[in-house]
Amino acid sequence: MLHFQHFKEDISGILVPEKFTFPFYYQPHQLAKIATKELQTYLENQTDFIHDFGLHNRENSYSIGKMFGVLVVKKADDTLGYIAAFSGKLADKSLPDIFVPPIFNMRTEGSFYIQGEKKIEEIGAEIQLLKKDKTYLSLKKSVKKLSKKIEEDLATQRKKMKTSKLARRLRKKEARTNLDENNFEIFSKKLMQESYNDQFFYKELQEYYSYKIEESKNLLADFENKISSLITLRKETSAILQNTLFEKYQFLNQQKETKGLLAIFNNPLAKPPAGAGDCSAPKLLQYAFEHHLTPVVMAEFWWGISPNSEIRKHKNFYPSCLSRCKPILNHMLEGIKMDENLLLKNLAEKEELSIIFEDNDLIVVNKPPEFLSVPGKEITDSVYTRIKELYPTATGPLIVHRLDMSTSGILVLAKTKEANKILQSQFIKRTVKKRYVALLDGHLTEKNGTIQLPLRLDIDDRPRQLVDFTNGKKSQN
Repeated sequence: MLHFQHFKEDISGILVPEKFTFPFYYQPHQLAKIATKELQTYLENQTDFIHDFGLHNRENSYSIGKMFGVLVVKKADDTLGYIAAFSGKLADKSLPDIFVPPIFNMRTEGSFYIQGEKKIEEIGAEIQLLKKDKTYLSLKKSVKKLSKKIEEDLATQRKKMKTSKLARRLRKKEARTNLDENNFEIFSKKLMQESYNDQFFYKELQEYYSYKIEESKNLLADFENKISSLITLRKETSAILQNTLFEKYQFLNQQKETKGLLAIFNNPLAKPPAGAGDCSAPKLLQYAFEHHLTPVVMAEFWWGISPNSEIRKHKNFYPSCLSRCKPILNHMLEGIKMDENLLLKNLAEKEELSIIFEDNDLIVVNKPPEFLSVPGKEITDSVYTRIKELYPTATGPLIVHRLDMSTSGILVLAKTKEANKILQSQFIKRTVKKRYVALLDGHLTEKNGTIQLPLRLDIDDRPRQLVDFTNGKKSQN
């Protein structure tokens, strides 16, 4: 089998797990680690493809890291091996034999996708040609210039009319004093005629300018209507091409049931995310199911420099992405026994919550690790719920600040509204001093330092935070 890799290292003494890896929260199994090590050795020495991962030239704007994955599989004769994949595409657009193919290769010569892209490019080129047409540019310039002149002339005329109106009002007031009733009436009619004349002249001026600019505007409109029609055509062509592409992505599961992207995401108001189906995990599972291989364990790791949008460390293991992969993998892994999702398991269920200080206003507790400060989406057991059970008549909101689930340490809770208000003020004014102690792994070259990374809510995995250099808020530790 072309893409099936036999282990180079002896794995005979390693116990094969009974359950498959839960892809969104896991510690890699030993078999996955060995497969990863062998794939990384290949990546360090390969000459099969060209892709700048930024490991040697980090200043190159074309450098980009990439997620790779390994899937340990079992053949029908119980032979263990592994298959490998990468997310997206390589810079040279090649498909080296060591990696499984994409679920749908849109880049094959003469494919509908390439033809569709060519059509879209041709429409785009036609749009650009029209936008750069000398007659079109000249018309835009002249219409803009004439429109400005017309507005200035009309504004000047309105100003003159306003001044004339004020002058007539003063003349009428003066005439009322100096003229008899008969002459005053004649004079008033004269002033009224002057007003009509001003209005008539302004209307004629508007009509004159409207006629003068109409021909240029019509010629300009012909160009802009053509451009608008082409933009609409390009948009419609792109949408048809995209939907056709979505239908080409058909995902298998263990029962050989297929499901397309549109059916998997099943949201008429939103398209599947860009790149859905091109991540390494779906590619690996698809190949396994197509070739009657049984998935055993899986792991994904980052290779190369970190992207600007998030923090990724070279060679580190990472879970499958939630926005693109979770809906797809929910279908592909249906019926497969998997490790439990530890994020949904209350690891602190048997932990005691010790109270280290208490008076009429405050409670100070020692929160154990892997214990929530407040109830989560799935786990309700938390510092808040336990203290609320102990003090059902407390008038305060109890929680003043929080610690992350995995962080152990001291939490101060308020029994009364008044205490909560005072404590909140102290936290806001930073008069409360905090100190964190962390257990680090590796060799540290510096004795101290500062971590400055912009953070925001991970909307695909609430309530977690992620690093976002574009939309994140400044944070410092």
